[in-house]
Amino acid sequence: MGANASLVLLLVLLSSGVALGGEQQVPSLRETYAPYFEIGAAVSPGVLYPYDELLQTHFSSLTLENAMKFVEVSRSPGSYRFHSADRVVEYVREHDMLMRGHTLVWHSQVPAYVFLDEDNQPVDRDTLLERMEEHIGIMLERYGDAVYAWDVVNEAISDEAGEYLRTNSRWYEIIGEDYIAHAFRMAHAADPDAKLFYNDYNAVQPAKRDKIIRLIKELQADGVPIHGIGIQGHWSLYDPPVSMIRQALELYSELGLEIHITELDMSMYAWNSTAPSVWEPTEDMLSRQARRYDEIFSLFREFSDVITNVTFWGVADDHTWLDDFPVRAQILTSL
Repeated sequence: MGANASLVLLLVLLSSGVALGGEQQVPSLRETYAPYFEIGAAVSPGVLYPYDELLQTHFSSLTLENAMKFVEVSRSPGSYRFHSADRVVEYVREHDMLMRGHTLVWHSQVPAYVFLDEDNQPVDRDTLLERMEEHIGIMLERYGDAVYAWDVVNEAISDEAGEYLRTNSRWYEIIGEDYIAHAFRMAHAADPDAKLFYNDYNAVQPAKRDKIIRLIKELQADGVPIHGIGIQGHWSLYDPPVSMIRQALELYSELGLEIHITELDMSMYAWNSTAPSVWEPTEDMLSRQARRYDEIFSLFREFSDVITNVTFWGVADDHTWLDDFPVRAQILTSL
């Protein structure tokens, strides 16, 4: 476990009020937070055994970063490959953990054939609905006894001012805005016991938060089976303020659904940072990160009546997508 990863575990435990007896005696995150919510990590099959001790000690829930996404399980019509996802499911079963499914319907990472006919032309609405139902049914039939909660629809809300749903989605273009309701109904029909979530980023930003609330209320009014909201916590030292997170949690909790923090990480750098100092965080930045985690986990505990899972997006600070995006990518493209 890298030094930064050790720091993250320590600061989150300290924020819970746990007394540490020594530097090497780090209490289990999963045990410390068991009275409040599950503690999860996003993984790929390749990290299971290098991080085996870390995972077993500190996490009670796993999510696959990519291996359950449409393009990863079915790159060509009628062909499914499950070996990567199966490895993690086997690990979860072996170690008596929970598993979140990510994700069934998303505008990204979908093979092109899903939206095309044999003449390479866009399929019609009914055909795409059939393909959606088939995919959802295959996934939930295979993993229904292992996956307790699914991100059914991911990132369907637009980031654009004045636009409600994301229009640059083939699901939206071909089926229409009711594709979201169809996805939830199909998932519920395939596995009535699964908890079904809507998942999105920037979910605490007021403009997008209000659109998500609008969507959830519309689904509830139509009797669509939805059980939870996934808040992607891709945050930084600078944004969002804890007061904004609090306000979002207050508003979401009024909807009567469970809340999962699905993709929590804490970048040292602002989203648009291109400063040369990005290559090595300072001691001050590490301390600020610790304080941020302290404040945020204290807030999560206040809402533990509705927050039932907090999942870090990655295993540790030395295995994270933030190593390459967005800061490093911006620097390299500017050279």
